[in-house]
Amino acid sequence: MPAQRPHLSLGRILEMNLGFLGLQFSFGLQQGNMSPIYSYLGANESQLPLLQLAGPLTGLLIQPLIGAMSDRTTGRWGRRTPYFLLGAVLCCAGLFLMPLSASILMAASLLWLLDAGNNITMEPYRAYVSDRLDPAQRQFGFLSQSAFTGLAQMLAFLTPSILVGFGMNQDWVDAHHIPYTVRVVFTIGAVLSLTTIVWSIWRVPELPLTPVERAEILARPAGFGATLMEIVHAIRDMPRAMRKLGLMSLFQWFGMSGYWTYAVYSLGRTIYHTSDPQTSAFHSAVLTNGEVAAFYNAVAFVGAFAMVPLARRIGPGPLHALALGCGGLGMIALPLVHAKALLFIPAIGIGLAWGSIMGNPYTILTSAIPPQRTGVYMGIFNMMIVLPMLFFAVVMSRLDLGFVSIGFDVYHRLLGNDPRNLLRLCGVCLIAGGLAVAWVEEGRVRPAALEPAAA
Repeated sequence: MPAQRPHLSLGRILEMNLGFLGLQFSFGLQQGNMSPIYSYLGANESQLPLLQLAGPLTGLLIQPLIGAMSDRTTGRWGRRTPYFLLGAVLCCAGLFLMPLSASILMAASLLWLLDAGNNITMEPYRAYVSDRLDPAQRQFGFLSQSAFTGLAQMLAFLTPSILVGFGMNQDWVDAHHIPYTVRVVFTIGAVLSLTTIVWSIWRVPELPLTPVERAEILARPAGFGATLMEIVHAIRDMPRAMRKLGLMSLFQWFGMSGYWTYAVYSLGRTIYHTSDPQTSAFHSAVLTNGEVAAFYNAVAFVGAFAMVPLARRIGPGPLHALALGCGGLGMIALPLVHAKALLFIPAIGIGLAWGSIMGNPYTILTSAIPPQRTGVYMGIFNMMIVLPMLFFAVVMSRLDLGFVSIGFDVYHRLLGNDPRNLLRLCGVCLIAGGLAVAWVEEGRVRPAALEPAAA
């Protein structure tokens, strides 16, 4: 990439990240609805983590591969744009079909399709921001992605309650016990996932490759094997800061995976005194979980912009450590709350953590990786997201396939099939993640006395 990118206006940076609104609306729908959909179709709580394996496994396989491929793409449509469009189409199809699921197997299969689309889009989108923005604007670029994440997921979680508020019956379900509110909100997500990404790449297209950049890409070995070797070499040459961020990612994403999977079940027990997914009380728990999640995503939306000057002042690393600590305390406190109105207090901490998660680690990362390998390193960094999710699924759950059993069933054996205990464990993990990122000195602001003298 050229040393100097064109300076973009605030409006252009927001437009280039508008596609994150559709992408993260999709993720919000998954977070808020996949566990209940599986429960409506007959799955029990202890099976849920393994039934969510589509996300981490798809990300593990697709993101580094797509990252390396996009680094090597030189077509007329750009390096990243073809992957945006392919992922958006797959995501749109998965969202439209998901609420029509007639069985657990059908829902799990559609989740693979949906996650494939999300993952194909996600990694090149991160690289696109790094490619397009001057280093001085990247902090705002990534935190504006975080802000759109908060806004999109707030809308995804809140829309079912809005539909009920306008008169739609929360207990109106199809033959497979899936509420029609789910069908409506997934259809909205399908439209958004495609239209917002098309708008972003139309309004803020990629910068054309310079002759030097094109020659450098064409000089690399071609073919699938060469792409795989590029991933292997990138892992071998991984910058020190990125290796340190791996420990943070382990705790951070283990905790977030558990929260997204079991928060609604914890609220079902503490607020509505039910664990039966076929009851009206459980439908109310799903809506309440959506309202709490919408609130913490609103906090993330506002907090992401507020973090920009703080990150410049104290550094993205210490700021992220503080935010994760707030999120951990919020998760630990949530099962102690037995009044709906008070749930929004611990949600403030969760929102601050989520707003930071989607921005600050990427600021640390992009300052440490070589720009010509941004795509592959973004893909590898996203492996550090999906591996903890995969670890969570295998550790917490157990699935008997007849000829083989998968998982250790810690949720049953050590946590007593109680989602409230799981949320407490998730809170401890977020605090541990905060301690881990505090160890990454590359994320700190260097004192002026230590800055190198100007040449």
